[in-house]
Amino acid sequence: MADDDLVEWYRSQATDSIDVEAEKRIAEAIPAIQRIRLQAASLSELIETNKEDFLMACFVRLGAVAAALQGHGGGIDVVSHSHTDDGLDIVLDLTGACLSCGAAPGTLTGVKNDLEDDPEISRVRFSTALLDTFDELGREFILKHGNVEFC
Repeated sequence: MADDDLVEWYRSQATDSIDVEAEKRIAEAIPAIQRIRLQAASLSELIETNKEDFLMACFVRLGAVAAALQGHGGGIDVVSHSHTDDGLDIVLDLTGACLSCGAAPGTLTGVKNDLEDDPEISRVRFSTALLDTFDELGREFILKHGNVEFC
């Protein structure tokens, strides 16, 4: 097996393991019936009527990052939103332990990517207040390599 093939095989195995563990953690946190209801719910309607359900509906749309959030005492909150022709444009904040975590830049990227995969969401940005929670190196890293926007 070539080195590149071996690296790809290990990457695939790690990804599968992470996905299985993430699903297990999410299943422990949110009963299947509630997850199905939230997955089917309209984000555009929930954001106007029930912020808590909106956040839970976003949470069940997250991949492995949901398990990281749940497992490490963090979460997301909506700072603002608007409806555009393309869907929801939302500005989020991290909450709880996520604010002081060194992995927060990766969490932001994961949240953005997973939520923007939903057809109802056109854009995910993050509160500039988050930048104040990072040290100088973390702030510089997320601005240069994070592929996320702040407003």
